[in-house]
Amino acid sequence: MASGLKSKLPIVQTRCSPAGTEAFEQVRKKLVDELCDSIPKEYHLPKTIIDQFREKDKPTDVTGIPATCGILTEKELSITEDYDATSLADAIASKQLTAVEVAKAFCKRAAIAHQLTCCLTEYFQDEAIERAKQLDEYLATHGKTVGPLHGVPVSVKEHMALAGHFSAYGYLSTRVRSEKDSLMVQILRDAGAVFYVKTNQPQSIMHLETDSWWGRTNNPHNINLSSGGSTGGESALIAMNASVLGLGTDIGGSVRGPSAFCGIVGFKPTTYTVTLKDFLPGGFPAELNVLCSTGPMCRTFRDADLFMRVLVGAKQYLHDPRIVPLPWTGLKTPMTKPLKIGIMLNDGVITPQPPVLKALHWVQGQLSNNANFVLKPFKPYRADEAMRLIGQMYWPDVGLNTKKALAATGEPMSTLTKVVLSPVTSDFENPNGPEKEKTATEITQMRIDRDEYRAAFIEHWECQDVDYVIAPCFVGPASKHDTAFYWNYTALWNFVDYPGIVLPTPIKVEVPSLSDKAPISVQADELRKFFAASKIANTPVPGIESSQPEPLKGADKLPISVQADMLKKHFGGVTDVSPTEYAPDYKPLSEKCQHVRDMWDQGGFENAPINIQVVARRFHDNQLFGAVEEMQPYLQFK
Repeated sequence: MASGLKSKLPIVQTRCSPAGTEAFEQVRKKLVDELCDSIPKEYHLPKTIIDQFREKDKPTDVTGIPATCGILTEKELSITEDYDATSLADAIASKQLTAVEVAKAFCKRAAIAHQLTCCLTEYFQDEAIERAKQLDEYLATHGKTVGPLHGVPVSVKEHMALAGHFSAYGYLSTRVRSEKDSLMVQILRDAGAVFYVKTNQPQSIMHLETDSWWGRTNNPHNINLSSGGSTGGESALIAMNASVLGLGTDIGGSVRGPSAFCGIVGFKPTTYTVTLKDFLPGGFPAELNVLCSTGPMCRTFRDADLFMRVLVGAKQYLHDPRIVPLPWTGLKTPMTKPLKIGIMLNDGVITPQPPVLKALHWVQGQLSNNANFVLKPFKPYRADEAMRLIGQMYWPDVGLNTKKALAATGEPMSTLTKVVLSPVTSDFENPNGPEKEKTATEITQMRIDRDEYRAAFIEHWECQDVDYVIAPCFVGPASKHDTAFYWNYTALWNFVDYPGIVLPTPIKVEVPSLSDKAPISVQADELRKFFAASKIANTPVPGIESSQPEPLKGADKLPISVQADMLKKHFGGVTDVSPTEYAPDYKPLSEKCQHVRDMWDQGGFENAPINIQVVARRFHDNQLFGAVEEMQPYLQFK
């Protein structure tokens, strides 16, 4: 484990966060220790497990540890692994499970998840179990549930107000105890949700990673990678099967990015279809021109639909004047076929890394030659211009409020905060300048620029005659820590305010496990299995039926270097798109594109899942769900 802040409970950290002033570090240690003290000792991982992470060859995939650590019973493993929110609600309503045993199982698993990924900011098992007892008593007395989420554990991002618990908008100086629930939390509570944890978010809530005074959140599939951000605590918790439904916000990709990094489902609705009322203990200047959205993060697509049914069905518009009162039909939305779907392989600025292209080509293979779908190439409108504009619009205060918030407690500015502020300032220390906040005239011009871009974008979309677009979620799989620099594939859709959902694919980052000492027949078999497993469905693989391909017979006697060249030549054309290597004729679209390739070439992304993103026109959220429901049998997500 990386050295750094020492807490009472060992938390796996692979990269240290920067240190602040002595006063800041004292407060930070106190808060971290309080969180550790809230986790019962019987949920602490055995020392033998923790010690593994101090070794040079430490494990990187921690998703299997909850099942083998001995803390969870067989029934608790089943509760946390075999159900989604929908089936949990059904099991509790039919009295196959009690709300108490469900709450306890998820509290235990969340404690384990935190020790491995640093995903939590608050842990309140006693409160959750007391709430679950009340729900069990209600069901026993009245013979019915309080609502569609009766007994379902729901995890909450740190900045969202939850009565009696702490909220902050990305800086220690903004941390306050919330006196009442935010509107969304209240609606979910009324529907029967059981709240049990709050989850980590990054400084400023404006990173595609999660690193705060609580620590850095690891990706459960590979702890050397990020869980994404800004809702990275949620994505890690859900990927660890320690939550079935989490709440996220998205102004540049903060639901979709972490969901993609961790291989779960995440939905960003059109803004003002789901309430954000009372989310932040203070204003957010970015929303002067770039609106924030909020949505679910979950294990299954149908749970995203369940979330939307609960929120929209609660008539949010009666309490939040910003809400557009659209009905929700979701999975049952009538669809006109064939669906016209655009496939966006790149945005004209950055070519995604190989496994992302592999996933997109896999999707094409699954949906093509099907009368229900018409697939077309799709090119977005001037993505580079969108990113230039949005980078300015995020910070109409030119970062002055961020610098003041950090200076108030001696909190250090993190690497990625400097990155996101770089379009508007080069001075990351002076809380009083040198840049001046944007004037009303300048902010008005930003609004004009945004609306002109949106108008051009919608015309560009219509000219391509598509109703939906399947696109990358990010420039690659989950990024290494402190390297999620490019938001192109998520922030574009925030800029035009189109709804988007990210969905898992069977593609993961893998490499052949070959040994130069192994006979070439063994190497060939391993390569063949590797390519066959990652191949687009129904495409034949040369030589798959033989134990050793004909062109390689007798090669065992040749030097290893010659054998390696023969293997590369023989298998080089096996797949249409390599999951690990750039195409031989690759040419970078930009300097950023080359940077993305350089990061890929450094390696270290093993086991990272790959998601795809499906997008629809603004306020076509129902149609988006209807279209994805049509794709589900072919794309194999849950």
